Amino acid sequence: MSNTKPVTDQPLRILHAEAAVSFGGQEHRILKEMLAMRERGHHIELACRPEAQLVERMRDLGFTVHTVPMGGLGNFIRGVMAFRKILKQGKFDVLNTHSRKDTLIAALGARLARTPLIVRTRHLAAPIGSLLSYTWLPHRVSTVSNHVKSMVLEKGVPEYKVKTIYSPVATPAPVKQSTLRQELNLPATAVVVICVAVMRQKKGHVFLINTMLPLFEKYSDLHLVLVGAGSPTYEQVTAFIKEKNVEDRVHLMGYRKDVPNLLAGSDIFALATEQEASGTVYVEAQMSGLPVIGTDVGGVSEMFKDGETGILVPSKDRTALENALERLISDAGLRQEMSQAGHLWLYDEGGFSTEKLALDTESAYRIWLAEREGKASRYIQPRSQ
Repeated sequence: MSNTKPVTDQPLRILHAEAAVSFGGQEHRILKEMLAMRERGHHIELACRPEAQLVERMRDLGFTVHTVPMGGLGNFIRGVMAFRKILKQGKFDVLNTHSRKDTLIAALGARLARTPLIVRTRHLAAPIGSLLSYTWLPHRVSTVSNHVKSMVLEKGVPEYKVKTIYSPVATPAPVKQSTLRQELNLPATAVVVICVAVMRQKKGHVFLINTMLPLFEKYSDLHLVLVGAGSPTYEQVTAFIKEKNVEDRVHLMGYRKDVPNLLAGSDIFALATEQEASGTVYVEAQMSGLPVIGTDVGGVSEMFKDGETGILVPSKDRTALENALERLISDAGLRQEMSQAGHLWLYDEGGFSTEKLALDTESAYRIWLAEREGKASRYIQPRSQ
């Protein structure tokens, strides 16, 4: 995949708004989208709370970041007026919000500022509450998977207003020699199953360990590596490992910044999640050369090709998960076939590249702006030059 270069001759002015203060998957998506669209030549700015972790990160990357207090009635009114001022003075073409709170505040400010296009991005697969932040306030809605799109449509949002734009997955840097097996003192012959996920109950860590218990007995060289942190689940998983006496087979790595290094030292990726909006970690694992095993929830089925690059199993089906694991544990040839298929899909076709995110986002913005203006010639241009 080639690097994106500024190819637009009609740059848009885009303001993103986010009310969350932490830095998780949703914020990663915002960061990647802003970088990718800036590479295309668009003018991008961000508005978020003063205490948000995004403030420092995005300013370090050279973005203009506006800080707007959000929370409480007083801040609501002040926030609406602050966004009205930012949008009017900046003459933005697009406001893109990402959470309910910032949509209520920023989108209302954008309505008052007469911003041409207001887009709400839905990142989560959780049940949708109020429709206000999907109907009257934004003009259009983007979603991170078709599963999330279906949830939005089921709530009554017209289909023409909604489009899926997948989150990008950065190509991992080449790993010459993984340190994983050296760290854990594992031989080259060991079969390593790895799970990378924040430690939350719905990620299914205990379920995965429980499913692998009979496989540990059957395969003496089988190991499970868990990468991720988060209380109280981390402590619960630690206690379960000790209770089942598998400390020498299940390895807790905690939070790590070198995930590609750990993936490169593994053989199989498995995540028995119970809820997932998309599940880009499956894509990351495939990019590192691993066949994947995932549960059929949320947008997981859209993240790999069942039977070609991985195996999809029903949620909470221990027998199906165990069978899928054993298929890959016992068949190195199948693992290699799926690894090669994943490389072809993700590197040659580039379905989850930042380039594709930027092109799809730009295309959606231009079409929606043209629909709003009723003047297609003003905003729609060729996707590339």
